[in-house]
Amino acid sequence: MFLQKIKSRESGVVLYGITPPKADTTADRVAEIAHKTIERLSSLDIDALVVYDVQDESARTKEERPFPFLNALDPLVFASEFLGALNVPKIIYRPAGKFSPDELSDWLEQLHDQSFYPVFVGVPAPDFPVKTSLPEAYQIWRKHEATSAIGAVTIPERHKVLQDEDVRILDKMECGVSYFISQCVFDLEYARQVIEDLAQRCERQQVSPPTIIFTLTACGSEKTLQFMEWLGIHVPDALKDDFRKSEDILDKSVNVCLDIASALTSLCIERAIPFGFNIESVAIRKAEIEASVYMARQISEMLKEKGVRKPSAPELVRDQQ
Repeated sequence: MFLQKIKSRESGVVLYGITPPKADTTADRVAEIAHKTIERLSSLDIDALVVYDVQDESARTKEERPFPFLNALDPLVFASEFLGALNVPKIIYRPAGKFSPDELSDWLEQLHDQSFYPVFVGVPAPDFPVKTSLPEAYQIWRKHEATSAIGAVTIPERHKVLQDEDVRILDKMECGVSYFISQCVFDLEYARQVIEDLAQRCERQQVSPPTIIFTLTACGSEKTLQFMEWLGIHVPDALKDDFRKSEDILDKSVNVCLDIASALTSLCIERAIPFGFNIESVAIRKAEIEASVYMARQISEMLKEKGVRKPSAPELVRDQQ
């Protein structure tokens, strides 16, 4: 259904994003983590699971990283060898520039064999030696175009500075990209401006807009808030103050995310932009993981109530009984 929804530009897509376990995790522990992940997500109404490629971005900034970087398992290995029992499509991130064209071609074949879908991202730092450019990577993917969909990343913070995210999106559409997953959104106005400018540019150029999937994540602590900012996620000053004054920063952040989801839903419907949400769970604290599951359920229900997400088959059966 994910592929069909993307190709038909259907709104109301719901994804759930995770990172693989750390690279030094024992095989038994990886299997245990995978089992808990499958158990937790099997009851969720999601269209696909996003598995991120964890990169060391320390060279991108001079600011000290709030958490030490630890290598993670390859996302394709984790998804294919440990998450097969979770019966939803998998979306796998890959920094295309770190690999040669032959390596990327082989990797895409592995994805295609399992009906997984790629998202190509940039390299960890501007001076990183690039083996394959993004346009070259998209061209390698083209052989799978009829039976696949390829995604890319959109960054509202970049648009605030460079004012060209709408141009970047349409350029990548020319390369075959049909959906874009955003960086985590905590500044509604930044995301709103991307949508407004994209809608206007698509109207001027008489092209159908791609699907924009907004990433939302719960923030459970002051340290997590610092890490988000280190990653380049803009949190408005007033919201940071609210978080710091809150008796329960996690509960406050969940409510903020749900409000953002509702506002972006109304905006995208108004501007005729196909859209969805990616609820991200990259923390290890149980409370934050449970908060992400709650958000996924709430957002899925909100989209159904607004008429942009169809009920799943089991729900239709219940409604007819």
